[in-house]
Amino acid sequence: MQSRKKINIALTALFSIGAGVLTSGAVAEDYNPSWYIAPSLHAADIDDGFGPGSTSYGAGLRIGKPVSDNIDIQLGTTFTQSKNSYQRFYQNAYSIDGLYLFSREALRPFIVMGIGAERDRMNSSNGIADRYSPNANLGVGVQYVLSDQFSLQADWRKVHAYLRGADFGFKQASNSFLSFALVYAFDKTPSRPVPQAPPAPPPPNVTATPPIVTIPVPPPPARFEKINLSATELFGFDSARLADNQPKLDGIADALNTNTQIDNVVITGYTDRIGTQKYNQKLSEQRANAVKTYLEGKGVAGNRMSAIGKGESNPIVQCSEKSKAKLIECLEPNRRVEVDQIIIEKRVQ
Repeated sequence: MQSRKKINIALTALFSIGAGVLTSGAVAEDYNPSWYIAPSLHAADIDDGFGPGSTSYGAGLRIGKPVSDNIDIQLGTTFTQSKNSYQRFYQNAYSIDGLYLFSREALRPFIVMGIGAERDRMNSSNGIADRYSPNANLGVGVQYVLSDQFSLQADWRKVHAYLRGADFGFKQASNSFLSFALVYAFDKTPSRPVPQAPPAPPPPNVTATPPIVTIPVPPPPARFEKINLSATELFGFDSARLADNQPKLDGIADALNTNTQIDNVVITGYTDRIGTQKYNQKLSEQRANAVKTYLEGKGVAGNRMSAIGKGESNPIVQCSEKSKAKLIECLEPNRRVEVDQIIIEKRVQ
């Protein structure tokens, strides 16, 4: 039938999108734990026992909530109707469904299964049949995140009903549904706290010593001494924002402003391994540029410095923790910006 052909075309596109995300190696990100509501429209391929050649369509409403990194629970109801020249079919369905999401990134393929009940009503020349029956469903789908509170959901489900009584003339019905929903979350994704840098230690107490009288000696031959300055500035998880108090970067800025002959200072940003390589590369560049901007704000000319990002390469530590919170804490040293050693040559008299 024509409606079945349309559903098959849409299913092909849905499976292609999901397969592309699964092969991309997506890593779960923090999810929004808020309750959400999802009004939907759907097309249906109704069991031939309810009337062959029918055009079936309907609407629905679901309420859901994420309960873990990979699982959502949804409660829903749908209304479906179909008609042809000699009979009409109506269905009200109710279900509780579990969604297993393979990713919490912008594109989220999932599988869904659930149980519920349906009320099937059929008006035909043979009379009226009206029954409540239990059912079970299984399907696949994909979500696409538009913003903190809005997303789209498309899914295909096979619903198998166990018809009670003999009103319809058969015992089991198998229906297919292709649904499209607009999802609205009641709350925005909570922001992660930005760790604050520890306060600078107080200056050491210096005890004045009496001057020492020495006999003048001839000055030694001129020589050169190398002074090495280095800094590692740590960032919070998934952040490119520097804390306000940066004593190490302030010291580097003072050295660069005092020794203007220093050029080609390389600032390199790094991330940990949590997240995709593309996302981590961008974040590492943002971190390096954040340090460069900070030094420019302290008076260092921008053309004396270059900022690059190396993503999750060159890790300082390797971690195998299973808990996400402990893994983030263990990988903290890898989230950093390194300022290459600055070599200052000065004549010592």
